[in-house]
Amino acid sequence: MKIATGNYHGTEELVWISDKGPIQIRRIAELRGLDEGFWTSTRLFQDGEKAQSTIRGMVDWAQREGLEPDAEPTEWMAPVSHPGKIICVGLNYRPHAAESALEVPETPVLFSKFQNAIVGTDATISAPADSHQMDYEAELVIVMGRHCAKASESDALSYVYGYCNGNDFSARDLQFRTSQWLLGKSADGFGAMGPYVVTADEIADPDQLEIIGTRNGQEVQHSNTREMIFSCRYLISYISHYMTLEPGDVIFTGTPEGVILGQSPDTREWLQPGEQVDVKVQGLGELITHIG
Repeated sequence: MKIATGNYHGTEELVWISDKGPIQIRRIAELRGLDEGFWTSTRLFQDGEKAQSTIRGMVDWAQREGLEPDAEPTEWMAPVSHPGKIICVGLNYRPHAAESALEVPETPVLFSKFQNAIVGTDATISAPADSHQMDYEAELVIVMGRHCAKASESDALSYVYGYCNGNDFSARDLQFRTSQWLLGKSADGFGAMGPYVVTADEIADPDQLEIIGTRNGQEVQHSNTREMIFSCRYLISYISHYMTLEPGDVIFTGTPEGVILGQSPDTREWLQPGEQVDVKVQGLGELITHIG
């Protein structure tokens, strides 16, 4: 099941992406005679497993009925439009650590972003005015579906709602201005996600997915999540031993080699207005970001 969030003329709506196109969850409820009101990703996760089960039931009904799609929204928002926690993992691929001239970590390197960073597919984002070293980072994003504290590795994936593409944009000159990476990672729009969340039942193994990043149509990153130093299972278990993960929290799992920072200093060409950067993780569609 593919779940997205669309802005329909100023109103946020939860959307099921059928084989025919987008169908608003609210419309399905109305057709079934249910007084469910508006559905958003915030409601989906705040109401927990009950809401997730309700959505599943409505989508199954709509699929049997063969509903025709709705119009496209005026804007595609991030599928998790207001995540509770945005936890990011740095240096989670050995070749990326090497190209960045940084040591391979013995434990996960964690940092965070904030709500202002979150945008959906087809968004246009810009570097801060005093930054001139904007970079891309294609990533797999984990979306949590259940309250998760001190999970074991063996049980970790049972707490996941689904997965989506992510792009951990970075202003490298701001990132390394101090020992803390926050400033260079949390500018407006620097946490792109989308185009939708694919529920966990459709992803056999998140640690065996091809991940591709392109710049203006040219492939610049290509790896597989099996190359991650710390697997999805390990990351969920590790993080949940220090902070409880809640439904709607997201984890950016790290990027493979091929970022601009990893190139020779005399050949680096940082992102410029007018460019387009895409992320495609196997089975998760395509996340498109325009640089303005």
